[in-house]
Amino acid sequence: MQSRRIGPRKSAKPGCERPWCMIWRGPITGNLESRRWKEGKVKRTVLIGLVFLFGSTALVAQAVVSAIQGTVKKVDSATKTIVVKAADGTEHTFHFVGRTSVQGAEKTAEGAKDGFRGVKEGSEVVVHYSNKGTEETAEEVDHVGKGGLKVAEGTVSKIDRGGKTLVVKTADGTEETYHLTDHAAKDAGKDVAKGAEKSAKVTVYYTESAGRKVAHFFKAL
Repeated sequence: MQSRRIGPRKSAKPGCERPWCMIWRGPITGNLESRRWKEGKVKRTVLIGLVFLFGSTALVAQAVVSAIQGTVKKVDSATKTIVVKAADGTEHTFHFVGRTSVQGAEKTAEGAKDGFRGVKEGSEVVVHYSNKGTEETAEEVDHVGKGGLKVAEGTVSKIDRGGKTLVVKTADGTEETYHLTDHAAKDAGKDVAKGAEKSAKVTVYYTESAGRKVAHFFKAL
């Protein structure tokens, strides 16, 4: 009589010859697939978030479209806004946000009752701004009146917006090199006629830092 083999059944899974391996194979595989799917979903969510974050930052940086010079007509610290009347008579309401910087703020404005972050009514300013719809956001506010930024005049020798430098020849023939801020490199000096970049007479508003002259704004005379 032929003997009958007694022992564990061969598992469908290669390399596994124990009964419980076949019994638990389905649930284990299912759990692994479920976990991998969840991990993939989390990674996709994080990736989308990063794209949105950096994309939003880039859009803010690219949204800086212009700069205007004018007089502050109203300051509202409650709504964090200022109203500036430009030379052409138009009035702009600018919103202050966390990243808004103020340069050359008058010392008297810091403690002025009607002042807000160094800006007060009657101040002569240049506002570098971005806009979203009808709302205008102040990116930088430069004081260009009495007690504000330093002022120099001369003839342009070279404008290098890519290298962020401006070279100006003064009345005595000496050349001064100014390092342009990011905003100045993009939106200042737009009134300098094309083709006259090396002969235009300009006014430069600047500060000095670490032995360098930093131009925050310049315009044609």
